[in-house]
Amino acid sequence: MLKYLFMLIFMTPLCLIVNFWWLVHSLMFVVSFFFMLGVYSYSDLNMISWFFGVDFFSFGLILLSFWICSLMITASSSVYLSSYHSSIFIFMVLFLMIMLYCSFSSLSLLSFYIFFEASLIPTLLLILGWGYQPERLQAGIYLIFYTLIASLPLLLVLFKVYDCSHTLYFPLLFDFGSFYFLFYLFIILAFLIKMPMFLVHLWLPSAHVEAPISGSMILAGVLLKLGGYGVFRVMSVISFLGLSFNYFWLALGLSGGVLVSFICFRQVDLKSLIAYSSVAHMSMVIGGLMTMNWWGCMGSLCLMIGHGLCSSGLFCLSNIIYERLGSRSLLINSGMINLMPSMALWWFLLSSSNMAAPPSLNLLGELGLLNSIISWSSLTFLTLIFLSFFSAVYTLYMYSYSQHGSYYGGVYTCSLGYVREYHLLLLHWLPLNILCLKGEYFFF
Repeated sequence: MLKYLFMLIFMTPLCLIVNFWWLVHSLMFVVSFFFMLGVYSYSDLNMISWFFGVDFFSFGLILLSFWICSLMITASSSVYLSSYHSSIFIFMVLFLMIMLYCSFSSLSLLSFYIFFEASLIPTLLLILGWGYQPERLQAGIYLIFYTLIASLPLLLVLFKVYDCSHTLYFPLLFDFGSFYFLFYLFIILAFLIKMPMFLVHLWLPSAHVEAPISGSMILAGVLLKLGGYGVFRVMSVISFLGLSFNYFWLALGLSGGVLVSFICFRQVDLKSLIAYSSVAHMSMVIGGLMTMNWWGCMGSLCLMIGHGLCSSGLFCLSNIIYERLGSRSLLINSGMINLMPSMALWWFLLSSSNMAAPPSLNLLGELGLLNSIISWSSLTFLTLIFLSFFSAVYTLYMYSYSQHGSYYGGVYTCSLGYVREYHLLLLHWLPLNILCLKGEYFFF
């Protein structure tokens, strides 16, 4: 388990060498390939050391982290071309990858909490250092305060858990019964804000809009999944109270997802629209996890991986338009099929995956979550109908408004994409649709 961590740590001196980002980029893909082959050949729970271990749930999310962090370096060509502290940027990406790797592979609640919070630091520095507008300071403050205010009570709860059980090791934790309702609230609230759940989601759109492309990719691709992973891990501690009170979070998440879908219709900023669609997708993940059954947990994992690849690819597409025209407004960028006809195909492919069309991994995850949530309560089918329908509606709205219509930049203008951009989009779309062929690993 530690050998992959040491590979990442020993790559950090390469960041100090100017214009050696391509070497770090190549090594990141190599490490992810070795990790995939090395863990795939072991049994269900493997490579356990004193602090680190991997099961199927954490394996998928670690592999997603490797993949998205590698693609972050691919997408951030403007950082290298301007030579604007590119070595510090690469160091931030590597540091963030190390924190995510340690978070998903931690076997202790305390070490998971430490790395869970430490992943905020490089994310904040990416937003503040390489963001586009002065409002990034306010977005960074939103990000810190929303997550830290909920995380400090979680730390106090961990001390109490250790006092009662004398361990914070995941497999040895047990249910605390019906005595500590505040513990249940403090534990689960920290992760729901991270996902984020409706009513505590306002930090996410502001952080996405102000973040550079790399910040948006890692926020949507991996950092939102830390919340879902945390809920999955601590459910063994709060399962008794969860049976009594999880219905509240499930109802709030699903109804909030429908309301956020309506908010998506009013967005004119491409990045903001994709960010709000992430909140709508995560509401289904919250619903699946709160049912506490096998279909819910595996469907949530499937949708988290699919959403990480899909939304990261959509942010890359919006950044490609931003680099050409200097604006993300749907009103200005309408009719992009006239300017970049070859990109319209990628818009269609990733938009169809975003609305859970076959053969994407999102479809597999949503089918599992529909089974899970409706088996928990048949009354939820109304909100699920609206959630699925409106996710298709706002995705079609985004695609049609951005690609079709009159282009105001000139009739005869045409801009082709770079090979790097097509390569970047292919590496998002291909695993998103190929992994659907391995659905038996998620549910059986």
